[in-house]
Amino acid sequence: MKIVIEFDRGTLLVHGLPRRRGSDGLPLLWDERVGAHRARAFDLKKLRRALEQLGLAVEDRVRPDPSPSPPPSPWRPVALRPYQEAACDAWRLARGRGIVALPTGSGKTRLAVAVMARCARRSLCLVPTRALMEQWVRVVSAFYSGKVGCLGDGERSIEPITIATFESAYRHMPRIGNRFDVIVVDEVHHFGCGNRDEVLEMSTAPFRLGLTATPARAGRVSATLEELVGATVFELTVSDLAGSYLAPFESAILGVDLTEEERRTYDRWVALYRKPFQTFRRLHGSGAASWESFVRAASRTDEGRRAIAAWIRARRLLAYPSGKQQVLRSLLDRHRNDRVIVFVGDNETAYRIAREHLIMPLTCDIRRKERACVLERFRDGRLRALVSARVLNEGVDVPDAVVGIIVAGGLGKREHVQRVGRVLRPREGKRALVYELVVPASSEVGQVARRVGALHVGSSGTL
Repeated sequence: MKIVIEFDRGTLLVHGLPRRRGSDGLPLLWDERVGAHRARAFDLKKLRRALEQLGLAVEDRVRPDPSPSPPPSPWRPVALRPYQEAACDAWRLARGRGIVALPTGSGKTRLAVAVMARCARRSLCLVPTRALMEQWVRVVSAFYSGKVGCLGDGERSIEPITIATFESAYRHMPRIGNRFDVIVVDEVHHFGCGNRDEVLEMSTAPFRLGLTATPARAGRVSATLEELVGATVFELTVSDLAGSYLAPFESAILGVDLTEEERRTYDRWVALYRKPFQTFRRLHGSGAASWESFVRAASRTDEGRRAIAAWIRARRLLAYPSGKQQVLRSLLDRHRNDRVIVFVGDNETAYRIAREHLIMPLTCDIRRKERACVLERFRDGRLRALVSARVLNEGVDVPDAVVGIIVAGGLGKREHVQRVGRVLRPREGKRALVYELVVPASSEVGQVARRVGALHVGSSGTL
């Protein structure tokens, strides 16, 4: 019996296997429409091994013949730091599958370039944003002698080395999922929760490298990532590298009081959403009653919608009360000669601060060319400060920032690690400062405690 495996729109078609064999523990499902079995493209290696162990002859027609693209062009040598070499070795010893967790600014992109160069195989790099796609193209082009393909931001060129945004890869993977041997996933923590996981399932690439500063620790997300990419094979934290390969830094948490009127208003809004949420937790059990599940349930009733609206107003008040306005003014004056990034929780606050202090805002509304111009002016010192809600959270290279001021940061530990990393890129004589403005006796206090713990470093300052 001869089994033929073909690639078909992001899946594998398996011809020649009787329908009943699909129950023999093989990763297959019968497709009545074509009279053949199907499997995930991701399962190619496992499927071939299982069929061969059954003594079946397998003809692999998965890779296009002739191949639509030639082998990769030569690479120039990529010099690595000792910890980057150790990460490469750990990934190789894990048989070319796994996640490397390194702090922002420690050179994860360069590490990935070295992996691709040493593999010398067709490689697809997946990145979350267009800005990161541009950045990856620049870094890869510094070492790769051939043309780098791009999928995203209106470009659709496929080359042996290609950079694609997550969304573009999702749209094109049914066509290109069999063209690459290596997949590199930047900010891999975006996967594992169901959103766009098909991108990884539709690829036959046997070698997979995930990059993140904040790996998933347990649960369904961690298990899914381990299946689709691999386990975490190497990890260092900010505290492991600060002072040696990252700039040394100090972190100060500054308590900012609300005015009497702001406090009364905040407490009133908190009371409006706290009671319905506590009732929901009591009825469903604290383990199953997450804030997300409460929001879904509350959106179905008038009382629930009022509770959600009160929560939004309370967060908005904490985002930029009068006390934070005063402290921010003082910090910007103190660091008038330093390059500063101000982090806020939303675009509305970003634009308000931009108007008050004549600081350039970087938001999702700023287009690619203007953003590139702004960052260049910031690097060469023509702009001394930027204010951003989320655009600078992930991956964007801002090497000369010295001071970070976190006015509001409610997205958890991952966001905090990424924001701190924006000011830790090393430079001779540099010592970074990170300020976080926190309202005592508010929801910000518990959030700060969790976020600081994610850095594995101590903090100065008190609430």
